[in-house]
Amino acid sequence: MKRKVITTSDGSTSIEMEEWGETYHSIHGAIQEARHVYIERGFDKIATPEIKVLEMGFGTGLNAFLTLVEARKKNKVVEYHSIEAYPVTEEESKALNFEALYDISEDEQLFNQMHQCTWDTTHQITSAFKLHKIHNTFEEAVVNQEFFDVIYFDVFGYQFQPDLWSVEIFQKVYDALKSGGVLATYACRGPIKRAMKQVGFTTEKVPGPPGKREMLVAYKQ
Repeated sequence: MKRKVITTSDGSTSIEMEEWGETYHSIHGAIQEARHVYIERGFDKIATPEIKVLEMGFGTGLNAFLTLVEARKKNKVVEYHSIEAYPVTEEESKALNFEALYDISEDEQLFNQMHQCTWDTTHQITSAFKLHKIHNTFEEAVVNQEFFDVIYFDVFGYQFQPDLWSVEIFQKVYDALKSGGVLATYACRGPIKRAMKQVGFTTEKVPGPPGKREMLVAYKQ
């Protein structure tokens, strides 16, 4: 499916799937959406000094880079795993612009390194941030059980790929979470909430990012 890089309302870039008209991040602002959904409602809820993250959909790499920046600010050590079946191309990654997040001179290099490092291998991006990108579908990827503190559930919308919001997928991520773990997603549809509850999650509706009234946070008790 054809993709193109677009600029969102906060000046940061995203990618649009042209056939669907679906974007990787909100057109109201890629950075502010990712920060609101995955950092504030996911990563920041974990109080431990070492945090293991599983991301469903590496995409533009924005969520991973935001996590690196946040971890650096709060002196956290992060092991970050991300599943992606259709990686962006080198041309697409070079067209992305997240310079508003760069607060040290090496940041652009670190962002590029995240895209350039090989798949299915663990890479030490900084002394406190490991990245392991998994090149596979969500259905086929193998993930550790009861290993992750937080999951970023950032797949395409329910209306385009309802199978990725199924009981089977939520069972997989539920099993991957530690007890007390958190899952954050931008979505808030009834079928999604019901599928989460069916596998054992406790769900909470919270205010969404700009342009979206509500989103879901789910907990493994």
